[in-house]
Amino acid sequence: MNNEKPTLARLILPLLTLLIIYFIVAFAFISEFEVFHNEQAKRPIINGEAAYHVIVAGGDPEGVAAALSAARNGMRVLLVEESGDLGGLMTLGMLNFIDQNHGPNRELLTQGIFLEFFEALGNAFDIDEAKAWFLRKCLNESNLTLMLNTKILAPIMEGNTIIGLELLEEGSLNTQRILSHCVIDATPDGDIAAAAGAPYTVGGEDYGAHGLLQGVTLVFELSGIDWDLVINHIRNDGIASTGVTDNAAWGYNNEIRSYVPVNENIRFRAPNIARQKNGNVIINALIIFGVDAHDPESCTEGFERGQREIPHIIDFMRENFPGFEDAKFVQNASRLYVRETRHFIGEYRLTITDVLENRDHWDRIGHGSYPVDVQASSADTVGVVIGKPAIYSIPFRCLVPLEIEQLLIASRSASYDSLPHGSARVIPVGMVVGEACGAAVAYSVNKKLTFREMSQDSMAISWLQNTLIKQGAYLVEYEPVHVEVMDHWAYEDGLVPVREFGMTSGGYNNDYHLDSPLPHRWALQTNSTKIMRILHERTQSLGDEQIPNITITLDTDEVSVGLVFQTIAHCTSLGAEGFADPKLALSYLLAQNILKEDDLQFYPNHDDIATYGQLYFLLGRLYTRLYEARSGRP
Repeated sequence: MNNEKPTLARLILPLLTLLIIYFIVAFAFISEFEVFHNEQAKRPIINGEAAYHVIVAGGDPEGVAAALSAARNGMRVLLVEESGDLGGLMTLGMLNFIDQNHGPNRELLTQGIFLEFFEALGNAFDIDEAKAWFLRKCLNESNLTLMLNTKILAPIMEGNTIIGLELLEEGSLNTQRILSHCVIDATPDGDIAAAAGAPYTVGGEDYGAHGLLQGVTLVFELSGIDWDLVINHIRNDGIASTGVTDNAAWGYNNEIRSYVPVNENIRFRAPNIARQKNGNVIINALIIFGVDAHDPESCTEGFERGQREIPHIIDFMRENFPGFEDAKFVQNASRLYVRETRHFIGEYRLTITDVLENRDHWDRIGHGSYPVDVQASSADTVGVVIGKPAIYSIPFRCLVPLEIEQLLIASRSASYDSLPHGSARVIPVGMVVGEACGAAVAYSVNKKLTFREMSQDSMAISWLQNTLIKQGAYLVEYEPVHVEVMDHWAYEDGLVPVREFGMTSGGYNNDYHLDSPLPHRWALQTNSTKIMRILHERTQSLGDEQIPNITITLDTDEVSVGLVFQTIAHCTSLGAEGFADPKLALSYLLAQNILKEDDLQFYPNHDDIATYGQLYFLLGRLYTRLYEARSGRP
C-alpha cells in the first residue's frame, strides 16, 4: 500500500493546467467577439485588394451609429457621406427636436449609442455641437475610416450579393471601387438597396394609398425671439397639448389657424421650437406637399417653394406669436426633412398590429414606443395619429431585405409597412437599428454566416442581443401590454383589418370610437369603396376571378344598420342589385358567411344608427371572406 502524501506541486499543476486552458479559450472568444476600443484591426484582403469588413453608406445618425458599433466590435469600417458634415437630418436638416421613446415605466427605450448622444447634447440640441459630436466620435474610432464629400455611384454586385461600392470623391476625376464583406445602407431612402435590386413599396402603396407620401418640411432658424414671452404665453394658453421648457416649445395652436399660405400646396402647422445656445430658435412647422424625394427636380422645386413661403410665415409670426415681434430670418436647412419614400420588403415586415398590440419578437434588436404619427399627404388632408404603443420590438429580420445578400438597411426605409413606419421612422429608433446592424457585421464576418442565415439562427440572434446589451442598449423580453380596445367584440375581425388599411385612427389614447354612431354617410361610402378597390388590386393576377372595382354612392346622410347590411351585401355580391330590403340583405350576408348567427346579438335593430364597430366588423369580414375565396389564403 502506497502511503505517500501528494506534494504541493502535484496539487497545483492540474489546477494551473485547467486555468491555462480556460484563459486560452476565453481569450479566443473575446478576441473574436468582444467590443474593441483601442486596438486597430487589420483590413481584410478581398480579390487581392485591401478592403473593409463593412462599408456604411450615409452619414445620417443611423449611419454613424452603425459605423461606431461595427468599429467597436473589431471591424474595419468605411463610412461614406456625400456632404461635408455628419448628422444628416439632425444637422443638415436641422431637425434638433428629438422624438423620444419611453416604455410603460417611463424608461428610455432607445439607449446605447443614441443615449451617448442624448446625454452629451440633450434635446433641442445645438446644431453646430451636434456636427462636432458626430465627427469627433468617428475620428476617435481607430477602426473607422471616414470619407466625406464622396458620392456613391453604384453598388458593386457579384450575382445577387453586394461586395462593395463605387465611389467618387469631390474634386477627383477617378472613381474608386472599394470592396467589403458587406454593406449597411443608412441612406434615408434606401438608395443603395434600391440600386442593388431589393424589392420595396412606395409611400402608402401597401395599404392602397397609391402615390401618397407624407409632406416634407423645410426647417428654418430665427433670431430676435423673446423666450420669456414665449414661456409666459404657452404656459397660460389653456391648451393641454402645448408645452414649453427652457430650450424647447410646442404651441401656438390657436394662432396658426388664421394663416393662409401663399402657395396652396403648403401648410404652416403648430411649430416645434428648439432654442439654440446663442438664443436663436429652430422652427419645424412648414409642410410642403407634392414632393417626390426620389426625383431631384421635384426636391429642388419643393425646396424653393418652401424658401419663398418662409418670409410670409415670419411676417405672420411677428404679428400673431407673442415673443416673435422682432423675429429675423437667419437661415433655412440645407436639406429637406423627408418623412417617407421607400419601404423595403425584408425577411419580416413590421405591421401596424405589431406596433399597436405592443408585440415582442424573438429576434428583437430594439424597441420603440413613439405614437404612429402619419403626417398629411396633401393640402386637403390632415395628419392623424393611428395609435400610441406602450412598447414594441423591432425584429432583426426587418433589416434584411429580400433578394440581396450581405446588405442591411439601417434607416426609416427598413422593412416596415407604411403605417407603423409612422412610429419607427424617428431618429432614436433609427440609431438603435443602426447600432444593431453594426454589431451584426462582427458575427457575420467572424462566423462566415450571411445576414439572411443569421436572421433564421437563434444562436446568432442571441449573440447579437447580448452584444447590444453589453454596449449599453436597452433590450428586454416582455409580456405585451394589453390594450383595452382588444377586448371589444368588433376588434379582431373588424378593427384590425381596417386599421391595416389606414381607414381608422385611435389618437394618443387608442380610442377608435367603436361604440359611437356614424355621423354621416362618408364613413360607409368611402371605406366600402376603398375595400373594394384594394380587393380589385390584390386579385389582378387572377384573371376572370379578379374582383371588380366597385364604387359606392349613397344618397342619404343617415346610416342605419339596415343600410350597412344593404351596402355590404351589394359589395359581397360584386355589384348585384336587389338588396333594397335590409332583411333580404341580412339573409344574403348570413348565407355568404359574412355574418354568423352569433353575430346578430351585436346588430339588434335594423333601424338604429350604425356604430363604427358595426361598420368595421362587416368591412373586415367582407375583405377577409372575398380575398380568401379568390386567393385561397388569408
